Amino acid sequence: MPKKKTGARKKAENRREREKQIRASRANIDLAKHPCNASMECDKCQRRQKNRAFCYFCNSVQKLPICAQCGKTKCMMKSSDCVIKHAGVYSTGLAMVGAICDFCEAWVCHGRKCLSTHACICPLTDAECIECERSVWDHGGRIFACSFCHNFLCEDDQFEHQASCQVLEAETFKCVSCNRLGQHSCLRCKACFCDDHVRSKVFKQEKGKEPPCPKCGHETQQTKDLSMSTRSLKFGRQTGSEDADGASGYDVYWKSLSTSKAGDAGDREDEYDEYEAEDDDEDDNDEGGKDSDTETTDVFSSLNLGRTYASGYAHYEEPED
Repeated sequence: MPKKKTGARKKAENRREREKQIRASRANIDLAKHPCNASMECDKCQRRQKNRAFCYFCNSVQKLPICAQCGKTKCMMKSSDCVIKHAGVYSTGLAMVGAICDFCEAWVCHGRKCLSTHACICPLTDAECIECERSVWDHGGRIFACSFCHNFLCEDDQFEHQASCQVLEAETFKCVSCNRLGQHSCLRCKACFCDDHVRSKVFKQEKGKEPPCPKCGHETQQTKDLSMSTRSLKFGRQTGSEDADGASGYDVYWKSLSTSKAGDAGDREDEYDEYEAEDDDEDDNDEGGKDSDTETTDVFSSLNLGRTYASGYAHYEEPED
């Protein structure tokens, strides 16, 4: 029989597992929480934007630059990692920075680890919006990743793209290679695959994960777990009824088109007649209003109210006796 584990051994194994998870989580930081993609407000123009070495709008340098790798704004000199030695002095501002990243356009501090590793692992290396095809240097906003297809998105297109991302490029949920129901969906290719055709000889499936897409290699997801919808096309013969005669319902389509045109012409004639009737009523009302005004002036023409303010008389203009 295997030897029974003691309490201290169980605690040590749990501690090692937690440390392993912490190290893995440090390597996989969310794109929105990464220091090179942090939100920054310019000191001069007060405009909010992505963390940059220079303001995107006014090109001014910030007073407290943020390191794109470690996220610090002040170097405390607690270790000997600094390339520029400053013993006993805290460095801030431009005294703390050592380089500018070409990908994320943000400052990198003068730490040896940040300078040597950030350019290789910068998360915004190929950050180009999938919708508008703008990179970091072409707009001032932050960069986000789609929750479904994991493509890069700018601040202007992130909500619109994610609202329409789960739409297949087909009219059914069938597999693209056969006629069976697709149980695995690739949100980058917008296609479904069955259990047989999702297997690929090029992209290998990792243990404990969903099979990769045989086209692009992106990890697929279960179709039943997603809110997928199909593409709908409403034009041509598809607008006709199912019991249509002729070549696949084209007769019904042309008939409905001609009737709709005739109905539009009839509606336009009715609207024209209504407009003419309204114009005639307005003319009659104007003539009646003029007659009523003349009648009222004739009634009050013989009325004498004496000396009033309206007749140009004021009390201070009375003649003195």
